[in-house]
Amino acid sequence: MLRRRRRGARTALPLVGALAVTAGAVGCESPVPFHRPGEGRPDAPVVGLGGAAPYVGPRPPSPARDAAPPVAPTGGRVYAATGAGMLAPAARDLPRRVYVGTGRALHVVDPLRLRVVGRVPTGGAARVVPSWDMRRLWAADTRRGALVPVGPGGRGRAVPVPDPAGLYFTPDGELALVLSRRPRRVGIRDPRTMAPRAAIPLPCAARHADFAPDGRLIASCTAAGTLVAVDVAARRVARTLRLPAGARPGDVRLAPDGRAFYVADAARGGVWLVDAATFAATGFLRTSPGAAGLAVSRDARRLFVAGRGVLAAIDFRTRRVVARRPLPGRAAPVLGGVSSDGSALWLAAPSGVVYALSTASGRVLHRIRVNGRPTSLVVHPQPGRYSLGGTGLYR
Repeated sequence: MLRRRRRGARTALPLVGALAVTAGAVGCESPVPFHRPGEGRPDAPVVGLGGAAPYVGPRPPSPARDAAPPVAPTGGRVYAATGAGMLAPAARDLPRRVYVGTGRALHVVDPLRLRVVGRVPTGGAARVVPSWDMRRLWAADTRRGALVPVGPGGRGRAVPVPDPAGLYFTPDGELALVLSRRPRRVGIRDPRTMAPRAAIPLPCAARHADFAPDGRLIASCTAAGTLVAVDVAARRVARTLRLPAGARPGDVRLAPDGRAFYVADAARGGVWLVDAATFAATGFLRTSPGAAGLAVSRDARRLFVAGRGVLAAIDFRTRRVVARRPLPGRAAPVLGGVSSDGSALWLAAPSGVVYALSTASGRVLHRIRVNGRPTSLVVHPQPGRYSLGGTGLYR
């Protein structure tokens, strides 16, 4: 029978599916219990993301799905829970999908059948981010100033948010952090409802970020050529780092040992190394012109850097570029993330072609065409205990 909603429980999404409404109107009862987000067993799979949905028992083991056992990374402690096949309990039964934002809509791609299987209108969504618990996605509509919750059941009600350029979640899952360029700040919000709680003014407009081992948010301001360390608990900017003239920092990734940050720079065509303890630039690795997207391999040994026509690989241990592979086209692609088993890296070209590269050889494995110009790409779900937001940030 229908469970009574827990006191104080809130949701960011409306009820999904007419079945529940119809059953209530005629006096029928659901054969499975319904819960709102945050209720029910923590390891129970969700059937419909986007509102109250039934929790059902897991499907019988599938030889194809469970053939590859989890493999712990050997490259360092930061990504110890993001190895091949190490999916969190709540993510194990989620459908494997690649979500492609094209500005006006979110295209849903099945990476097994290699075709578009859905389309969700999201307005001017420029970025798509998995929630902390990976049970839903949030599409950032920068055109209308809103965050739109999305799940297999469709989209939910948009939440007004000024210029949501980037969305992140604190490692404990207690706060959502929205990077805005107008006004320049970090908006602190409820991670489930996106209701505002507080704001931290920034000295520059930030979009990309990652978290330091001590919990600080390290954000990059591209136009200002600056990195900002934000103490979220103290609600203040703790440090700033101005990179050399001409630098345009973009995507940020923490090294597996937690000692350094790698910061992509499209203008200089490479990656800056920034010491995590002293917050000082310690070096620069040239990879390719237009270096923008960053992704960590499943074994946490390599950092993939996507630039104009080139995918470079950096060895975390030696801090050297160990490979350069050609990419289709001359423009810098949108980088989405590494497949759950670690064999493929998903990217999207401005022409509307989504493709997967072999992480071992760099060979193009698959190509899928979508309508529109891709602005964001997300492989979901991915291994990890939780999502920190951004593109492919998991721990």
